[in-house]
Amino acid sequence: MRIDQLLNKLCLVKSRSIAKKACDKNLVKINDKIAKSSSNVNAGDVIEYQLYGFQNKFRLLEIPQGNVSKNNAVGFYEMLERGKLEIG
Repeated sequence: MRIDQLLNKLCLVKSRSIAKKACDKNLVKINDKIAKSSSNVNAGDVIEYQLYGFQNKFRLLEIPQGNVSKNNAVGFYEMLERGKLEIG
């Protein structure tokens, strides 16, 4: 699954286009490597992204199949870090 689709499907971003723009601006990393929006993700990958004023890092536990409800989305990943970005 593409990283932009995954971020949208797990309700981590508001839309796929926002995820794509974040990738285009080098704000998304997979296993410490800058990710393109078309980069594929696998279970076990560590994904880092900076959006909405926060730095987020999570481990993907399972690739979702089909649509995922917002309540069930948290079962597909384990949040490792979340912190407010320092401005300045």
